Amino acid sequence: MASDRLRSLQIAGSVQAAKTYHWQYKGSPAEAYMKARGLAGVADRFRIGFVGSALTGHEQYAGMLVIPYLRPAGGEHGVATVRCRCIADECVKDEAGRYLAPLQKERHQGHGKYRSLPGDVPRLYNTMALIGSSPNVVVTEGEMDAMTWEAAGVPAVGYQGTSAWRAHFDPAFMGFRHVYHVADGDEPGIAAAEKRAAEMPNAKVIIPAPRHDSNSFAYEYGFDVLRERIGL
Repeated sequence: MASDRLRSLQIAGSVQAAKTYHWQYKGSPAEAYMKARGLAGVADRFRIGFVGSALTGHEQYAGMLVIPYLRPAGGEHGVATVRCRCIADECVKDEAGRYLAPLQKERHQGHGKYRSLPGDVPRLYNTMALIGSSPNVVVTEGEMDAMTWEAAGVPAVGYQGTSAWRAHFDPAFMGFRHVYHVADGDEPGIAAAEKRAAEMPNAKVIIPAPRHDSNSFAYEYGFDVLRERIGL
């Protein structure tokens, strides 16, 4: 079927894109951005990339940070997709020409903060967290927050925004003792976490602090205090 062929081509393209853009990460604005958000230590593990020299068909993603969706088994289908994050207006250079990435009010050049590949479907990020030995797992709204919990030593899965959860995600979490839905500290984020938790008997809603998501909370208070929010 045409849809199956398109999906196969997208998977192959995602594997190549993840490799290509990870090679471009070192010394890029994306590296500075990850450092500023306290995530430099996990960037290589998650194969974070940067679209410096865009592959054909990816010109619209130039200058963006790249987040590969890695599959636990790896191999030739080891990247399910890639998602791009705009970091425009967040990265500037100092007098020595080094990139800085201040956490300032974000402006994204007339488009959304995140860009998915055309025709892609909502997915869970960091599904590797679902196959470990931990009895508990964190669920966050967004990839950066999931990476933040992983940097703090806690298994975490992210989903792509308040409207991106799908019912077929639920069974993946049924074997855990606790599923901590960590909400962004705003009304939409809390409502989304509460909705997810209402559908899982092993779920708990955690709000790090008003006006904070997991990453901004960890940036201000540290990973140890973040872990304390779920009793670790």
